Amino acid sequence: MDRRTVLLIAGVGLLALSFSTPAQKQAKVWRIGFLSGGPRPTDGGPPAALRQSLEELGYVDGKNVTYAARWAEARIERLPGLAVELVGLEVDLLLTAGGPAAEAAKGATSTIPIVFVAPGDAADTGLVTSLARPGGNITGISDPATELSAKRLGLLKEVVPSATRVAVIWNANDRAMTLRYGAVEKAARVLRVTVEPFAVREANDIDAALSTMTRERPDAVFLVSDALTNINRKRILDFAATHHIPAMYEFGFYVRDGGLMSYGPNMDDMWHRAAIYVDRILKGAKPGELPVEQPTRYYLIVNLKTAKELELTIPQPLLLRADDVIK
Repeated sequence: MDRRTVLLIAGVGLLALSFSTPAQKQAKVWRIGFLSGGPRPTDGGPPAALRQSLEELGYVDGKNVTYAARWAEARIERLPGLAVELVGLEVDLLLTAGGPAAEAAKGATSTIPIVFVAPGDAADTGLVTSLARPGGNITGISDPATELSAKRLGLLKEVVPSATRVAVIWNANDRAMTLRYGAVEKAARVLRVTVEPFAVREANDIDAALSTMTRERPDAVFLVSDALTNINRKRILDFAATHHIPAMYEFGFYVRDGGLMSYGPNMDDMWHRAAIYVDRILKGAKPGELPVEQPTRYYLIVNLKTAKELELTIPQPLLLRADDVIK
């Protein structure tokens, strides 16, 4: 074979390659929908911890994954419509935060995979058939919120042993939060504590509850956390500080904002676990066959500065058990 023939064959090969390259299948770009009952963040995207965890798993925003997020701003009635919007965008998977968002997503689609985070007791609310085999198109990260409620009340009583009247604030529009209230009420009977219930459904109800507590001061406050109470947490924290009332919260950001104490999971940990579910499902796993996980660790956080302002002495054994002590 002479030199001219070799060059001709090489040229034909390169020409064929140049024509075949555009026809090659493009890499899949996954579209993930995110639904939350909470406030819209500044960047309008899903939680940073979730996106970072997904990036570590190879899902780079703008390269092989895009996000569409919807936020209900504590208006639960908006969630079903927002869920339908996301379904209409033909997302490949739906991620939800909180029980009402998970319920709205489940009602909007029976085919698109759903991964929920922090919905309360997913089995007790009927969100899944069972934790071991959730069934359908849904799975995620739940938490034994009702069991934790009893633990939280016990810790509050440990810090304020003289407390006999505890005000409990919860969103009565959220079934999971109502279950938590029931758990507090049950634990209160064992601890010989009288519960003063304050069921709220909107921001004005919180103001009314705090006004009642001003006239009939409780010994302590127990706040059940959801989108509504989270958005309005500053007024609750300010009230507790102004009236020198000890309070128990469910998540650490309340304590870092000035609350007395909290006991519960770390949300960043939960978003990291959710990212693993997303990865498995996008690679072919069926959500209904993936067991629902629960957090493996819960954090006790105490604010000593707030305790001092409340003229409270935190028992040393409890301080030794604390995962974080804010001074």
